[in-house]
Amino acid sequence: MTELRKAVILARGLGSRMRSGGEAAGLTPDQSRVADTGMKALVPIERPFLDYVLSALADAGYQQVCLVVGPEHQAIRDYYTLAAPPRRLAVTFAVQQEPRGTADALLAAEAFAGADEFVVMNSDNYYPIPVLTELRTAGEPSVPLFERRTLVRESNIPDERVRAYAIGMVGDDGYLKGIVEKPDPATFERYGEDAPISMNCWRFGPAIFDACRHVAPSARGELELPQAVDLFVGKMGGRLRVISCRAGVLDLSSRSDIAAVAERLRGVEARP
Repeated sequence: MTELRKAVILARGLGSRMRSGGEAAGLTPDQSRVADTGMKALVPIERPFLDYVLSALADAGYQQVCLVVGPEHQAIRDYYTLAAPPRRLAVTFAVQQEPRGTADALLAAEAFAGADEFVVMNSDNYYPIPVLTELRTAGEPSVPLFERRTLVRESNIPDERVRAYAIGMVGDDGYLKGIVEKPDPATFERYGEDAPISMNCWRFGPAIFDACRHVAPSARGELELPQAVDLFVGKMGGRLRVISCRAGVLDLSSRSDIAAVAERLRGVEARP
C-alpha cells in the first residue's frame, strides 16, 4: 500500500464574511488590516493562520501540499515562496481562475494529485492532528464526521452555526450514503446531539475528479464539493469510509472568530 503523502488546501474563497460585518472587538491593527483583504489564510495569530494548518499536516505525517488560490492571491504565494517557505512540507500552488465553487477549486489540483490518494481540507479550519493522522493511515478514501455535541463543546463554533452545516448519512456498513446540505430543523432534531457533521475534510482517490466535472450547480450557482461527494457515493457508486470523530475544529470564517481562535491556539507552536 502506498503511503498517503499529499494534501490539498482550498484557499480560493473570496473571504466575504471576513471582510464584512464591521469591526470585531479585540483585534490588533494587523489582524484588522488582513481581515479587510479577505485573505483568511494570512490573518496573523502571532503567525499567519495557515501556518498552523500546515504545521498540523506536517505533524500528522504529510509531506506535499497544494494550495489552491485565486489569481489575486499573490500575497499568499509570496509569503510561502519568498518570505517564509515551509521547512517540513513541499508546497506548490494551483490557480482556480474564477470563484466557481469548491468542486471546481479541487479540479485545479488534479495535476498535483495525479494517480495518488490525497486529503482535501479548508484553509480556514484547523483540524485536530489525530484526525489528520487517522485520515492519512486509513488505507482508503474516507471522511471524518464530527459528533455535534463535541464539535460545539471543543470548537469556537456555536450550535446555531453548526445547524447550517452538512450532515453525513452513514450506512450500516460504515460507509457514507450521502450528504444532507443545510438540513432543515426537523432533520437536525432527528439526529440530535449525535448528528454526524461534515467539516469539509476528505480523503479522496482520483475518481472524485469525475464527480467534480459532472456535478450540477447548486442553488447559489456554484459547483460545490459536498454535492460532488453526494454524486460520487450515490449515482457513481463511490465509497468513503466514515471516521467518527469526537473532537473540535477551529473555524476562522469571520472577524468575530479571530479572537476565539487566537485564544484556542495560544501555546500551539506552528512549524510548517
